[in-house]
Amino acid sequence: MNIEDAGLDYDSTQNSQIAPLGIVAMKGTEEIGRSLNNYLIRWRDKRENADLNLFTNPGYERDSFLIEAVCPRFGTGESKGIIRQSVRGYDLYIICDVCARNIEFQMYGQHVPMSPDDHYQDLKRIISAAGGKCRRINVIMPYLYEGRQHKRSGRESLDCALMLQELQRMGVENIITFDAHDPRVQNAIPLIGFENIMPFYQMLKALFRSEKDIIIDKDHMTIVSPDEGAIGRNIYYSSVLGLDMGMFYKRRDYTRIEHGRNPIISHEYLGDDIEGKDVLVVDDMISSGDSLIDVARELRSRKARRIYLCATYALFTEGVDMFEKAYRDGLITKLLSTNLSYLSPQLRSSPWFIQVDMSKFLSLLVATLNHDRSLNTLLNPVQKIKNLLVNYNKQQAEAGIRLV
Repeated sequence: MNIEDAGLDYDSTQNSQIAPLGIVAMKGTEEIGRSLNNYLIRWRDKRENADLNLFTNPGYERDSFLIEAVCPRFGTGESKGIIRQSVRGYDLYIICDVCARNIEFQMYGQHVPMSPDDHYQDLKRIISAAGGKCRRINVIMPYLYEGRQHKRSGRESLDCALMLQELQRMGVENIITFDAHDPRVQNAIPLIGFENIMPFYQMLKALFRSEKDIIIDKDHMTIVSPDEGAIGRNIYYSSVLGLDMGMFYKRRDYTRIEHGRNPIISHEYLGDDIEGKDVLVVDDMISSGDSLIDVARELRSRKARRIYLCATYALFTEGVDMFEKAYRDGLITKLLSTNLSYLSPQLRSSPWFIQVDMSKFLSLLVATLNHDRSLNTLLNPVQKIKNLLVNYNKQQAEAGIRLV
């Protein structure tokens, strides 16, 4: 995919960068950071992009846009941030995955996995190490730190709002996140940039590449929201694909709290008959996964044909064994999730898992922001999804899967 493939409309009279580009990939994001960097270099070196005047300013001639930054630890677990090269005058993009549980450090001789709190502290250390010398600091935090603690109920902390305000005070000008649990938390920082990006197009593209025989019409497929909180995401898929939608709502026991929440008693379904239809279920994240498995079980009891689960973040806080069993039992067909957060090797190698690669999109996002262009086309992929659907139906017709 090149710049033109993305459908971006660039004005050749306004082609200058904000400043030379620099990318810091924090611990746990090295892989996607390298991929992002490779795409940017590839586009810069392509002759066809020279006419767009996108990569002509000082700072685009370097061998790599990646800037080495580390946070070494003392024996007590304390740390400090170090940037290995000058970032004076740079447009700096810091990528941080607060859910990279695979990263460990030593404390008092013990190996300790990094928690979201540890990753967030390291992010602040790197911002501090820049010493206010950057032209602009942008934070790409796909999974929004404390995004589920976005509202107050009784005497509770407002962790996500505090985090956003703290980054603003440290000089961050743009915060880019993906599929925030509740994007209204941006009201805490109304004077700086906050982009909440949904991977709708990338999810469908990965699904269509993997599954060649899904019939996208109301007679063969439906969208189901797993709960009331995910309705917005599922309405979008229902609208752009022209499919009907049903939903589940969770009946909870409000007399007890288990693992920080009221336990779910049952899932109640609202919607049309789904017998014999493929079902697409979309949510923002999989934590333990038990809720989605319950939804899949309910859909199977209503004689759904195939069940495809989509989640931006596959966290699997209790491992993937539950989903392995669900796949063997025929409850689920495929699970799609992005590489925006850590994916375990076991999950990546599972036959029921489809990885949605977001590195190309991230590179487009960075290049667009670095040149101070509008993100409208990237944030609203309706036309791209329609084109994708037309091509998918055409391929099916050529393969004899469906009639045009």
